[in-house]
Amino acid sequence: MMLDFPLLSELGSSATHLLLALGIGMTLPYWVDIRNNLHRAILMGGSFLLALRYILWRASDTLMPPGWNLDMLASWSLFAFELLAMLSAFSSFVIMSRITLRSQEADENASWWGEQEPRVAILIATYNEDQDILERTIVGARALRHRNKEVLVLDDSRRDWLRDYCARQGVRYMRRPDNKGSKAGNINHCLDRLAEDPVPPDFVAVLDADFVPHRGFISRTLALFHDPRVALVQTPQHFFNADPIQHNLGISQSYPDEQRFFFDHMQPSRDGWGIAICCGTSSICRWTALRELGSLPTESVTEDFMLTLDLQSKGWKTVYLSEPLTEGLAPEGLKEYVTQRARWCLGLMQIARSRLGPLAKNDLRLRDRWSVIDSVLFWTTSFPFRIAVVVYPLLYWYFGIIAVDARLPDVLSFFGVFFLWGQMVQRVLMPGMVVPVLHDVSQLIGAIPISRAAFTGLFKPKGHPFSVTAKGGDRTKITVQWQLMMPFLVLLVLTIFGLLLGVFFDRFSYQDAGDGKWVVLFWTIYNVLVLSMTVLTCVELPRRERHIADLPDRGILTVAGDVRRYWISSMTIDEARLRGRMLPLNTWGKLRIRDIGDIPVEVIAQTVDGFRVRLLPTIEQREALLVRFYAEGAAPGTARSQLGGLMAGLGRRLSFNGRR
Repeated sequence: MMLDFPLLSELGSSATHLLLALGIGMTLPYWVDIRNNLHRAILMGGSFLLALRYILWRASDTLMPPGWNLDMLASWSLFAFELLAMLSAFSSFVIMSRITLRSQEADENASWWGEQEPRVAILIATYNEDQDILERTIVGARALRHRNKEVLVLDDSRRDWLRDYCARQGVRYMRRPDNKGSKAGNINHCLDRLAEDPVPPDFVAVLDADFVPHRGFISRTLALFHDPRVALVQTPQHFFNADPIQHNLGISQSYPDEQRFFFDHMQPSRDGWGIAICCGTSSICRWTALRELGSLPTESVTEDFMLTLDLQSKGWKTVYLSEPLTEGLAPEGLKEYVTQRARWCLGLMQIARSRLGPLAKNDLRLRDRWSVIDSVLFWTTSFPFRIAVVVYPLLYWYFGIIAVDARLPDVLSFFGVFFLWGQMVQRVLMPGMVVPVLHDVSQLIGAIPISRAAFTGLFKPKGHPFSVTAKGGDRTKITVQWQLMMPFLVLLVLTIFGLLLGVFFDRFSYQDAGDGKWVVLFWTIYNVLVLSMTVLTCVELPRRERHIADLPDRGILTVAGDVRRYWISSMTIDEARLRGRMLPLNTWGKLRIRDIGDIPVEVIAQTVDGFRVRLLPTIEQREALLVRFYAEGAAPGTARSQLGGLMAGLGRRLSFNGRR
């Protein structure tokens, strides 16, 4: 189709709008201070206005005229999905317009308690975790620098081997006769027993069974309790393994895990509004505040969020310390990953329908009610909209229905400017955090069960059992998650086939569909990319233990009196890879590792640049290795995406060379 001069003029005007947004966006790093709430408010205000401009254009210029036909139903229903998702975006713009970072406050109030350290109980709730998972958490808790502490293991599976292991470790073991109330009930049982002690604790820290505290976890968080109104301090969750999306796409070294946005950006902004939420593990709470409540709430499977609201309704403060003070095990399998997020969604819906819901009669502040509404909007709108985005273009290819009837210049001017500005703002406030296609994959992969959980929880909030996220197990084989993959595979086939129909058959051709065809064409091609990546994510690659934060180190290997230095290129609790002159298989020696000592080793395999050895540490050396791997050093994982690494990782994955 030939472009006429008026259309060319309009395209030029749209390009000017895009260039203006790009030009202003490029200046942002030079004047924006992300800690300055005025600067953040200006950026978020711009995003709000451009989003409002876009949604008003959608309402006035792109919808089919009223009339009970398929065109109108498709057009208006898609707009309804988008409008609801935009309400969630508006709420997030407001939240992100403020931020509170408390590291300086923690520095200034370190050791505010004086000579006598507060007594801290560290609760490790466990249900079905293996010993190797529990071992590192218990060892890490014992290694905390805070001296006046007691480590308690709360075993809801009543395992004798764990009781005996705790006795050897010198930590307190506790079990109860039933599993009523799931994890919250387990903690409540422990709190009641602690209340019977001659000297109850001053503070209670909570760790999931697979989360290891860094050695400064207690001292840093306690500093914020200098304010007597603070009931709870939450810290971020970091992960020493890649989540399923990172791992299955081969991008764990170049793309941050899905939780980084919430913990590194959303939680500090929530804290700016006084609505930081408890996330269970990696938190610490004032004993008197917990006893004022009587117990942790059990009406929701996300008892942590509900605990936040319970405390705030009593006038207590919950705050957030954005420092890497714990690290844990992310769900290793895609099914477990999706199940965990569906549980979070279900729990939030239960809270919304509970005595602490935003519309219930309670003592919550307006901002606390908004906090719940914001979360409800996120879970109930973002994921259904993501499903709609991949389904609606099919209506055109198979039925000739255009859900968005828009002219190309208008799309560039209204949507293009809004999208480009959003990318520029994200680049400044949260650099490398959101990559368009991959962000869509992370939402789409769990969209169906999460959407089901959202509306199940809203309309039937009671009677849902607590589903434990399985950790560990055999991850050495390729596993195709057919049940998760099938809807996306079907949608991908339908999308590609529909596009081919439009290319090769006049009856289905997009060439006579008016300006709306350009929206459908771009939309379809983008969906092919997203669906392809989603299908690929459902093919789970083998895993091996790997310490992401490890850096190469030097070691001294002694073999039959011969002493040589080697680079240790990687190391786990059982093996190390040495780079340097090769040694024969089954050679025995001792490897001296910094801060650990001399560990007996055996050469078990040759590599292209050296060899691998099996480590045979003593109990003390093994525990020292666990502390070094998990309880010391910087945050594990990737903080921001790296374009070159992303392309290389995806390239290896697509060529089937990403298996390691």
